Amino acid sequence: MGQRSDLRRRMAGLEAEWSRWVPRLKVAGTAPSCGDGLRHEVTESWARSLISVDPGRDSAPVADEGAVHERWSGSLLRRPVDGLADELRGVADDAGFVTAVTDESGTILWTYGGQAMRRRAERVNFAPGGRWDEQAMGTNAVSLALRTGRPSAVFSAEHLVTALHGWACYCAPIHSPDGQVVGVLDLSTTWDRSHPLAMSTVRGLASAIEAGLRTELPLQSREDRPPVRLDCLGAEKAVRDGVPLLLRPRQLEILTLLALEPDGYTPERLREALYGDRAVTASTFKAEISHLRRSLGGGIATRRYALTTPVSCDAADVLRALENGDTETALRLYRGPLLPRSEAPGIEEWRTHLEVAVREAVLASSRPEHALRYGGRASYDAEVHEHALRLFGPADARRAIAAGRLTTALRD
Repeated sequence: MGQRSDLRRRMAGLEAEWSRWVPRLKVAGTAPSCGDGLRHEVTESWARSLISVDPGRDSAPVADEGAVHERWSGSLLRRPVDGLADELRGVADDAGFVTAVTDESGTILWTYGGQAMRRRAERVNFAPGGRWDEQAMGTNAVSLALRTGRPSAVFSAEHLVTALHGWACYCAPIHSPDGQVVGVLDLSTTWDRSHPLAMSTVRGLASAIEAGLRTELPLQSREDRPPVRLDCLGAEKAVRDGVPLLLRPRQLEILTLLALEPDGYTPERLREALYGDRAVTASTFKAEISHLRRSLGGGIATRRYALTTPVSCDAADVLRALENGDTETALRLYRGPLLPRSEAPGIEEWRTHLEVAVREAVLASSRPEHALRYGGRASYDAEVHEHALRLFGPADARRAIAAGRLTTALRD
């Protein structure tokens, strides 16, 4: 009885905070510094979500008209989840949860729950085919886990959508052997059944699925997947075969430059891209290359520096999306400036190139949500806010966000 009373008080407090802040965020477009009752990652997500999500919507939108059977049949996650299905069903039945597995886009591929919980979940389309990424369904545990790559819990009115305020959700991302997030495992229930052990449970189950991926991933699929993953947009992280690489900043710069230049660099050009006019000895430069080569298990050609092992890179993915005219994907992947702490001339040049390319794609887009989403990151950019205002209809409530940002940009 005491626990339920505590949960009820927490829920009431969050409802009050939601009512206080969400209307303000609709106008401001950026997350303020809130009080102790709210986590900053929640208010930041609210601000982002309001660009595309109506808090009053009653259910999640449907991906591929709900036909995800083929996607699930061909998913790398299916065999590990099938192997764990009895345990997942047992957790759901014993604790009164509904459990779900999504792909990397946040689309639900598989669910299980008791009859009563399943009916509740289906009312909000927490079912195969439902889209639970942030752009589709706002702040929720799936969307936070996908965005951060970390386990996440969202309770009651921490959800942006009011139809979810009666829920408590616990998620853990599922990583492939090369470190990429390939899906999310979710345990959800009503607020009164939430339990502190749910988070450790979902983490353990996600780890078991990851172990299944490592042992059951077909050999051909492993060969097709790049063994090295580099995240350099708003981040500085490299992973090889699921293990973080301990690289110094200079070595991350080298890896980034090589990933963005498939044809490689002459030694002189790479040295200039790293150091500019600084006086750096040849031995220092070669030592950085040698350390990176050892970390990659080889992987770098000698005479002309170029990658000889596959490396997937978020910045290269953005460029590829822009080349294909896919502004939506480019915006989703563009999470921040390239290696934000780097002062290497070559990185600064690529950083500017990416920023300009994404901005120009936004200004060329006829979809106002693109300008609104990019404007949340570029508060100073009056031209982007004006573009959003031109695209929004006079009755669109989102005009207020763009207008507020434009006023602030012109004032500053």
